[in-house]
Amino acid sequence: MNDKPNLFQIWWLAIRPRTLPAAASGVAMGSALAWYDGSFRWMPALAALMVALLLQIASNVANDVFDFERGADTAERMGPLRVTQAGLLSPSQVKRGLMVVLALAVVFGLYLAALRGWTVIWIGAAAILSAVAYTGGPYPLGYHGLGDIFVFIFFGLAAVAGTYYVQAGFVSSAAWWMAVPIGLIITAILVVNNLRDLESDRKAGKHTLAVRFGETGTKIEYVLCMGVAYLILPFFVMMKLIPLGGLLAWLSLPFALRTLRVVLTQKGRALNAALAGTGQTAFLFSLLFWLGLLL
Repeated sequence: MNDKPNLFQIWWLAIRPRTLPAAASGVAMGSALAWYDGSFRWMPALAALMVALLLQIASNVANDVFDFERGADTAERMGPLRVTQAGLLSPSQVKRGLMVVLALAVVFGLYLAALRGWTVIWIGAAAILSAVAYTGGPYPLGYHGLGDIFVFIFFGLAAVAGTYYVQAGFVSSAAWWMAVPIGLIITAILVVNNLRDLESDRKAGKHTLAVRFGETGTKIEYVLCMGVAYLILPFFVMMKLIPLGGLLAWLSLPFALRTLRVVLTQKGRALNAALAGTGQTAFLFSLLFWLGLLL
């Protein structure tokens, strides 16, 4: 009996669908704020969602092949299966797939650029470059401890403010500020990933912040990312940046605390559950925030 997965299953592994809710979180937040301000538009919102999902997929696929080529993916790896390292696809096959994903992102990006002009083109080009340069290129961002910053910028600030912009034609103060908690929670996903891979990254010469901070420092970083994301919401309400209903996002706190417990008490492969849990928390945070605005 042949247990080897078929081509669809292999690419499904490469895409890593569990990471996609996190990519959608910033778009959901930006769309929620646009809806509240009376600026929500279905087509730009959907196109922004497709761009966000495709860039997340591109980042996953790029990490798969470039980490393998740099020797960071070994048999000691504790994360989800990487198709290049496992020999399910060749590096050239994965790179061709990466090009297809990026081309699709460009198609949706050009539609948004037709609506809002050169600003969208520059942001999109920077986002694509960042997705590939996290582990690829002559100066891979993730190997120099810059991954956390770029995740916050593109999956937080750019995702929320950009989604609002393509619908409204400008960015409200609330959109800029609400990009912060979403950016922090999504950054926390990378923090968990790097905490899990701390020892293998150190051996491979991948100088993530986790390698630089050590285990305790990385756990503190995670607590700060998650804690600040929730604690700043009441201040935004008091500053009248968001309505009181936005505090409904706090109903996602039990999921955050459950994931935090895993981060603080577990190591190695057990942290994969925290990785998925943090992504789910980000998405739930945005959806509950939107529900609070609806109510």
